[in-house]
Parts: sequence; C-alpha cells; structure tokens
Amino acid sequence: MVEPETFIEEAIEEIREQVGDEKAVIALSGGVDSSVAAALAYEAIGDRLIPVYVDTGLMRKGETESIRETFAFMESLRVVEAQDRFFAELEGVTDPEEKRHVIGEQFIREFEREAKEAGADYLVQGTIYPDRIESEGNIKSHHNVGGLPDVVDFEGIVEPVRDLYKDEVREVARALDLEDVVAERMPFPGPGLAVRIVGEVTPETAEVARAACHVVEEETEKHDPWQAFGAVLGKATGVKGDNRVHGWVVAVRSVESRDGMTARAQELPWETLQRIQSRITGENDNVARVVYDVTHKPPATIEYE
Repeated sequence: MVEPETFIEEAIEEIREQVGDEKAVIALSGGVDSSVAAALAYEAIGDRLIPVYVDTGLMRKGETESIRETFAFMESLRVVEAQDRFFAELEGVTDPEEKRHVIGEQFIREFEREAKEAGADYLVQGTIYPDRIESEGNIKSHHNVGGLPDVVDFEGIVEPVRDLYKDEVREVARALDLEDVVAERMPFPGPGLAVRIVGEVTPETAEVARAACHVVEEETEKHDPWQAFGAVLGKATGVKGDNRVHGWVVAVRSVESRDGMTARAQELPWETLQRIQSRITGENDNVARVVYDVTHKPPATIEYE
C-alpha cells in the first residue's frame, strides 16, 4: 500500500522535473484520478497548469456545472463544449474497441488545440495502474492509454498516479484534503457513457444512459457500491399505458470491489431494484424494460464496452 505523504512529495518533484519551466494542460474529468493528478500538478507548477475539461456529451448528469464549481479556484480553468464533434466522430461506430480509439483520438485533439492556444507543451492525465494493465493485457483499450493515437503533439505526457490502484488514489486524495465529493466519488469511465451503450452512440442513447445512471447512483447510494450505473443494451417490446412500444432496454449494474481488477455483483434488495425500474421506466418514455446484471468480474468486465 502506498504511503500517501511520501508519494505526494515524490510525485510533485517528478512533475517539476518533467515539466521544467514550461506550461502543461491537465485533462480534468471531475473523477478522483484526474482530480488528484490536478492537485499534484497545481502544487508542482502552480499557474503554469491549465486545467481543461472537455464536455463530450457523454458525461454524468450535472457534471459540467459541478466541474465549474469544484475547480473555480483555478482561474485558468477551460470548459470545452465538444459534444457535436464527439457525436459526429462516433456516428456509425459500433465496435467497442473502435469507439475507445475514436474517443481517445478526439480527446487528444481537443487537448492539443487548447494547449497550442495556451502555449503549453505537456499533457497531464490521471492514468492509473489498472488502466495500463487492461490496455497492455488486451482486455480493453483505455482512452488515455491504448486508445491514444500514434502521433501526439506534446513534448511529453505526465502521469503522476500511473502506478496506483483506485483505492491508493483515494488515500492520496484524502491526504491532499480533497473534498469527499471528489475523494470518495464513484468511478466513471474515461470514455464516459459511450461504454455504457451497446452499439452506436447517439445523443438519444446518451441521454437515456445519463438519466438511468443518475437514478441508479441515487437509489444504490445507501448500499455503498464500488460502482453502480445503468447501461443501454438495445430495444425490446413493452407497454406504456394502452400502447405497445419498442423501447430501450436498460441494464442495471452494481458491484463491490477493492481496486476494479475483480468485482462481485451486489445482492441488492428487491425493493431497491423495483424503485430503480419504476423510476427509469417512469421518467423516460423511451425505456421499455429494466434488467439487473448479476455477473461478476471475471467473466464480465464492470463496464459494458
């Protein structure tokens, strides 16, 4: 297990050595990994760090507003509205690995654009050890590792938490006195809702997934899952009122884990599952049915794509 105070000192020194007197942009998502990377980099190089949050249209409900509020102390914060560009690049893409590569390349192009405008030569990102293991082990490409394009227009990429597991990152976050809303926040995938949509990603499926994830997070909070969300699987027949509908199928996933490398499906109470299905189908006319995923990791992964 990492010793947080020692790690923080060493990470700050390493960032200073890597970046030198130059500027860097930090890929900020609001999750604990990128938030810890941002805090370390800000301590290391101060105002020469430009935090960049890219709204892909695939983020959690209220994420952009939360980012503006949480990181308001960083006056150089840049919020990039890139929803149209991401949806355009994902049009017609159904293969999970291709999705990840498309998103990884689009992300890097957004950061390159912002870095050029700011005169920054380095990119800081919150890659953690499981990201590297799964990408290098051919399980799946993470947008910030195997999903990156071959040519990247940066002097260097700085990854201060690259050797840490998720629980170790949380320990560092607590040692940095980051707010609980960040330090204890449920994991969210780098490619966002795209990996919670089986098949093509569209504004409609993204909105269905976003609303479902919000409901699942709210309703499972008291059961303290490591991660919980809703995923859009495809369409099936249902009944709304007196009408037959062909609507979306949402799978609910709620797991317990220590570091995300393995996970066990939670045994949620029936009453909780019924509240979830009632809210998801009641709040979205385009959802026909809700199912519960009882598969552990392995054989499944936590996310769907």
